[in-house]
Amino acid sequence: MNATPPAEKTAAPQADAVSQGYAKKAESVRGSKKMSEKLEAVGAIAEAISLEVQKVIIGKSHVIDNVMVNILSNGNLLFEDYPGLAKTLMTNTFADALGCDFKRVQFTPDLLPADITGTNIYDAKKGEFSFKPGPIFCNLLLSDEINRAPPKTQAALLEAMQEKQVTIGVITHKLPSPFLTMATQNPVEQEGTYPLPEAQLDRFMFKMSVGYPDRADEDEILRRRIDRKKDAVEVDVITDPARVVAMQQAIEDVYVDPAVRMYMVEIVSRTREDPRVLVGSSPRGSQALLKTSRAAAAMRGRDFVTPDDVKAVATLAVSHRLILKPEHQIKGLETDQVVSDILRQVPVPTV
Repeated sequence: MNATPPAEKTAAPQADAVSQGYAKKAESVRGSKKMSEKLEAVGAIAEAISLEVQKVIIGKSHVIDNVMVNILSNGNLLFEDYPGLAKTLMTNTFADALGCDFKRVQFTPDLLPADITGTNIYDAKKGEFSFKPGPIFCNLLLSDEINRAPPKTQAALLEAMQEKQVTIGVITHKLPSPFLTMATQNPVEQEGTYPLPEAQLDRFMFKMSVGYPDRADEDEILRRRIDRKKDAVEVDVITDPARVVAMQQAIEDVYVDPAVRMYMVEIVSRTREDPRVLVGSSPRGSQALLKTSRAAAAMRGRDFVTPDDVKAVATLAVSHRLILKPEHQIKGLETDQVVSDILRQVPVPTV
């Protein structure tokens, strides 16, 4: 399995011209050349967090940036890759750098929904039931090997992933802000596992892989381990939950030109029309494109979205929402390839 690739590079002069064109349109709509202070801070803080995580995760800067885009978009993330490629470590490290409350749940076949959400416990002294929160009441939940739990337990996450709340009996409990889950699953050792249903896959903003390090990066991993003389790596706290929420809210100010908006719509619509696809992306896919492309723009120091921002996140945001026809699945066609083909076919809007 290959690591999630970085965004494709376009020719610098052409990219600059397109960027300047959208910048001018954003200024005309906004009525000011000045970028908001909140958006300026988003890029700086996101870069600081990414650099802090890179102290631990070597040679995967593009993967780390994509995780940061997912966090700024207030979305859930699914890592699918082979064992030992730092999926869990990356989640732990991000939680430390973000300064957020972190919980980890190891999904197993005997895990019950109440083990995640919590349950009502009878208090004999008071003669009433009281709610005991489960590990889901945190800012960042690591759902490790999520496909090893049965569907009933997996379903316990659905409400939390979408509505950011948990209903026990007739009472609804709001989850802390921010809340997101990073889940992991392995593409091997599938015996006794329960594939995630499409309804749950659709609730993940991104599905991505990490990939093996190259020789130089793996040598650097070993060198740093020798130098520090211990497994654990100390990570500085860069932000806190309130600031993370403020960063997520600031993304709402990133300008999206109507032409770029229709570009997103066309990409998602073509997934429903492609003859190789049985089920195309839902409108949740186009909303994911909108939110993550805004976050990608802010991380690049801009308060407007360009088509390149959309291209950079499209495969991660849309491909896992597609179901291919059986005859194409048998041939080994991947949904990533379908989205890549669509990106080459859809005309890129120009200014």
